[in-house]
Amino acid sequence: MQVSVETTSDIERRMTIGVPAEKVQQQVDKRLQEAAKTVKLNGFRPGKVPMSVVRKRFGPGVRQEVLGDVMRESYMEAIQKEEVQPAGMPRFEPKTVEEGKDFEFVAVFEVMPAFEIGDMSKIEIEKPVSEVEDKDLTKMIDNLRRQQATMKEVKRKAKKKDVMTLDFAGTIDGEAFDGGTAEDQAITLGEGQMIPGFEDGLIGAKTGEEHTLDVTFPEDYQNKELAGKAAQFQVTVKKVEEPQLPEMTPEFFQQFGVEADSEEQFREEVRKNMARELKNGISNKVKNQVVDGLLQVTEFQVPQGMVDQEIDRLKQEAVQQFGGQMDASQLPSELFQDQAVRRVRTGLVFQEILRKEELTADEDAVNTKLQEIASTYQDPEEVIAHYNSNPEQKQQLEAVVLEDKVVDLVLSKAKVKEKKYKYEDAVKPPQQGA
Repeated sequence: MQVSVETTSDIERRMTIGVPAEKVQQQVDKRLQEAAKTVKLNGFRPGKVPMSVVRKRFGPGVRQEVLGDVMRESYMEAIQKEEVQPAGMPRFEPKTVEEGKDFEFVAVFEVMPAFEIGDMSKIEIEKPVSEVEDKDLTKMIDNLRRQQATMKEVKRKAKKKDVMTLDFAGTIDGEAFDGGTAEDQAITLGEGQMIPGFEDGLIGAKTGEEHTLDVTFPEDYQNKELAGKAAQFQVTVKKVEEPQLPEMTPEFFQQFGVEADSEEQFREEVRKNMARELKNGISNKVKNQVVDGLLQVTEFQVPQGMVDQEIDRLKQEAVQQFGGQMDASQLPSELFQDQAVRRVRTGLVFQEILRKEELTADEDAVNTKLQEIASTYQDPEEVIAHYNSNPEQKQQLEAVVLEDKVVDLVLSKAKVKEKKYKYEDAVKPPQQGA
């Protein structure tokens, strides 16, 4: 077998492979002989069809099948011989296919990019510093109680936290606009569900009243056609309700999976959960900045085949989020292109760091992470047993440990500065970089 490799770009290769005609013909003859044992043709008994007839009738089709198999097998043998690392499946281009001549074809494929990790000391990380304060705990418990609240209609003036049912119609320069009209719309005053000024303008309103609200859409409003424009809303208040918060009883605590006999015990459990959420929030923010930094200082070309595979995975994830009620192939690939490229680049960079630094998911680190995860469940031992008996789950856990080690390594080399954050800001999901 003759092999030559041409480099057409940093990550694309054209491999020309020649296979002796005898090797191809041997496989064709072998398959035809096997077929002759069972083939059925009019005028001949089964298994008694002359080889010349079998060759004439089935030879071209069998040869095509053999050529396909030869290309795949020869390609696998060639990449091992040439010690290249493909990134995705090849595209085959047959060149010389005439019977009696050596078979020659070209395999076009992408290879894993070769690159060096950039200077980590140039990466700047802002590490949030925060804690669960008493006011944060009180707000969280208030929100939990409001989730289970019953509503009581009131005739007084509306105040913050009241739920108001209303009709409204909005105009810009006297003209109605899409999305500016609603009936029986329920909003909680002071929660920021509507654009700035809308809810504040209804505090003090009563059932049956009509109000005119002059507001301005934010400059960063999601609908660019409305962003920054002044609008006027005619509002009719149809109902004002006050939430009736439930008592702090053991039955109430159980609705949130907390076994507690007193409000003090419940508050302590909620505080622990908030502390875990805070730790995860800070960790995610830092990790996102680490990824941004690594991608900024490390340049390389990404194999499109790997990106396409990642796009397919993202499509499947999107379908699952919507309950599997759509065909993933119908989703436009462009929607996922940037996210897929980021995922692939991140994965390759992390793999290179792990390889170069010889980082491993040692047993102690994996067990520590497992204990941390298990502690959030009612029966930690059951969770630990589940992970230890499930190789796939254990492998995912090891991957998390390896990611943490990469992040720690980058933090040890990067410029890290701390910044005070409010609890609610620290737990917000990070905004991904480009």
